Amino acid sequence: MTAPRPSTSARSRTVTAIARALTRGAPREMRTIHRVPDPDAVAWVARNLHRVIFGMCDQLGEPAAVTLQSTAEMLVRVIAAAYSKSPRDSSSSAARASKNVHALIRALPKIQRALTVDLECAFNRDPAARTRAEIILCYPGLRALCIHRIAHELDRLRVPIIPRMLAESAHDSTGIDIHPCATIGSGFFIDHGTSVVIGETAVIGKNCTIYQGVTLGARRFDRHADGSLRRGVKRHPTLRDDVTVYANATILGGDTIIGKGSTIAAGVLVQSSVPAHSTVKPARVELTVARSKK
Repeated sequence: MTAPRPSTSARSRTVTAIARALTRGAPREMRTIHRVPDPDAVAWVARNLHRVIFGMCDQLGEPAAVTLQSTAEMLVRVIAAAYSKSPRDSSSSAARASKNVHALIRALPKIQRALTVDLECAFNRDPAARTRAEIILCYPGLRALCIHRIAHELDRLRVPIIPRMLAESAHDSTGIDIHPCATIGSGFFIDHGTSVVIGETAVIGKNCTIYQGVTLGARRFDRHADGSLRRGVKRHPTLRDDVTVYANATILGGDTIIGKGSTIAAGVLVQSSVPAHSTVKPARVELTVARSKK
């Protein structure tokens, strides 16, 4: 004998009660925020700006000006939500957001020029790349870098939370985690890209290349006397110009500097500075090959 199904009204009351309980149980900070920027809208903005910067709009059936205008309007709304503390300040939040978006749009040609250099370097360094269009459409490293350069500009304009949301939209779609505060020079190439992590205070010079699984991280987290974390200090390494870091290498520490033209081999852990034009590689490991038993 099957149990009777709950009526629609009973199910509706249950859903309502659970929704209220979940709302009450959410973190206090989320419950006290007047408006929350929509993560899906932020991801939509990231996709559209990627299309505009790399000239894909006309081929996708919408003029670039139309795409950029609708994207700018959406970006104003999500930035205004990030600024808004109460219903009373909605007009001032919209005005600040509009000013930020206008500044970003004016900076897009500069961002495009930097990404054009990144694209050219990717084409020149990867023999698997047959065309530049293939890199634009298929390479997660260039997509993540495009969104990073936009997020970094918004962070420079002191826009709250939206730069980090843009970075996380890139992380979701590419597997590459770049903090928007990280400083990255032109001619940067991330090959393959999966599981790359670039921390908040990392500094990367010009014409650097990193491969999948590379981490530019913190060696430790400094604390105040009361035990709370110290924020805003340099925790992540610096790569000078023309550095190459191969797959799954880990470089840690805010005082760690990898000198110009150096190469970090795959799989190594680096926690101290490296002179210019050096090669860092692990100690030789002997491999044993045994015949399998049949």
